[in-house]
Amino acid sequence: MWEQAIMDAVEKTKRNIGLFPMKFPHITAEKRYEWGESNDWIEGFYTGMIWLCYEYTKDPLFRDTAIAQLEDYKARLEEKRHLDHHDIGFLYLPSALASWIVDEHKEGKQLALKAADHLMLRWREEGQYIQAWGRKGDEKNGGRIIIDCMMNIPLLYWAYDQTGDESYKRVAVAHAEKSRRYLMRGDDSSYHTFYFQPSDGKPIGGGTHQGYHDGSTWTRGQAWAIYGFALSYRYTRDLKYLETAVRAARYFNEHLPEDHVAYWDFDVSIEAGTPRDSSASAIAACGMLEILEHLEEEDGNKGLLTDAVEKSMISLVNHYSTIGEAAEEGLIKHGSYYVRGGIGPDDYMIWGDYYYLEALLRLTEGIPGYWYERG
Repeated sequence: MWEQAIMDAVEKTKRNIGLFPMKFPHITAEKRYEWGESNDWIEGFYTGMIWLCYEYTKDPLFRDTAIAQLEDYKARLEEKRHLDHHDIGFLYLPSALASWIVDEHKEGKQLALKAADHLMLRWREEGQYIQAWGRKGDEKNGGRIIIDCMMNIPLLYWAYDQTGDESYKRVAVAHAEKSRRYLMRGDDSSYHTFYFQPSDGKPIGGGTHQGYHDGSTWTRGQAWAIYGFALSYRYTRDLKYLETAVRAARYFNEHLPEDHVAYWDFDVSIEAGTPRDSSASAIAACGMLEILEHLEEEDGNKGLLTDAVEKSMISLVNHYSTIGEAAEEGLIKHGSYYVRGGIGPDDYMIWGDYYYLEALLRLTEGIPGYWYERG
C-alpha cells in the first residue's frame, strides 16, 4: 500500500514539473493548484516534495529541478520579497537545507544560513519571542506569536549547530519556551495565536486566526505543536519538549473521528459538509513518527502512537488520496486552509501533500524530511 502511494506521488510530481516548469503551486477553491511565482509562505513544501522524490527514485530530473528552483529562493531573499513573516523555515528548510542534506550543495547551505539570519530579524527582545507576521511595530500583529513557528525555529537550531553562534540557539529556545508556556493549554490543546504587549512583552491573551473561535483547538495548529516540540527535543534534548509533543499527540488522537482523519477544528460542530483537514493529519503523522524515534521501547506511548500513525495513514491512502486519478495535481483531498475566511476550505494543500509523502517515506525508507541534518 505504502509503495503504491509513493509511486503515485512521484508520478504526479513529475507530471506537475512537466506541465508547470519553474512555477509554484498556490491554493485555490477549485480542486486544483494555481501555478505561478514564488510569493507566499508555502513554496518550500513543493521543492521539498521534489527532493523527496529524488531521494526515492534517484531520477536526475527531480534533483535538477530542485536545484534550479534555488535561484528563485536566493533572489527572493536578496530582494526581501514577500518575507515579512516568520515562515522562513517553511520556505528554506525543504529547499535550501534539503539541497545540502541530499546533494551537499554548498550554495544551498549558505542560503539556509542567510535565511536563518533573516528569521533572526523577527526576534523581539522586549517580549522574548519571534513576531509571526508583519513588520516591527505593526499595529495588529506587533505582539503576535503563532504555534506554526515551532516548525520554523529548527532553522535557528540548525544554524547554531553549523556556526556555534549562541544567539541562534538562545532565540530558538526562548521562543520554544514562550510557546510552551502560552500557546499550550493545561488540557494539552493549543491556541493558534497569543498576543503580548509589544513594548514590554506583557501577556494579553490567546486567540485564533484560522480556528473556529479563540478558545477552540485548530487541528493544524495542534499538529504543528506535535511536530514542532518533537523537533525542539531533537535539537536540545530537553525532556519537557518531548513530553509536550507526546501530550499534544495524545490530545490530537483522542479527538479524532472514526476514520482517524481530522476535521478542521476539534471544537466545531460536526454535520454534513463540515470541512476536514487532511493536511493536519499528515503533519501529525510526521510529528508522531518523529516522537517515536525518541521514546524508549517500554514507554506505553510508543504503541499508542504507532497505532495512531498506521490508522491515520491507511485512511489517508485509502479514502483521501488521488491514487488512480492521474490527471489530479494534488496527492490528498479534503485539506483546508482558512475555513472561516473562505480560502481553500476543501481542497489540495501543498503542505498536506508534502507531509503525506514525508510520512510515507519515513514509514518505508527511513527518509525523515529536511528539518535537521542526518547522521
